[in-house]
Amino acid sequence: MDPQQELFSTLLTELKNTGYDVYDGFLPPDNTPYPFVYLADSQQIDDRNKTAVFGSVYQTIDVWNNNPKKRGDVSQILLKIKGICRAIRRTPNFNWDVRNIEQRILSDTTTTQPLLHGILNVEFYFD
Repeated sequence: MDPQQELFSTLLTELKNTGYDVYDGFLPPDNTPYPFVYLADSQQIDDRNKTAVFGSVYQTIDVWNNNPKKRGDVSQILLKIKGICRAIRRTPNFNWDVRNIEQRILSDTTTTQPLLHGILNVEFYFD
């Protein structure tokens, strides 16, 4: 299996075990209860090597909440997700190591109701 897909599948399973609604592939429909987690974009960069497969997968994970006064809740969810990411050390075909995590929490006014949007960009190294 492709490293990016193997990691994505593992993350999806682990995130669903948190008790939060988790979506992938597309954002959920209107009237979906908040907060929810969205397993978003993935990017894989293979290191150049003739005989081994290793490189990095960059995974974006979004958290949405419809109460701008609950920033602490979004922060706690992001903390839990970072712990899940760091705990992934091995999948069936690859070893994993989190190299970098970038976290942002933003206001989102693209809907009629103000939202909080937490974003994690996680760099996983695989070999």
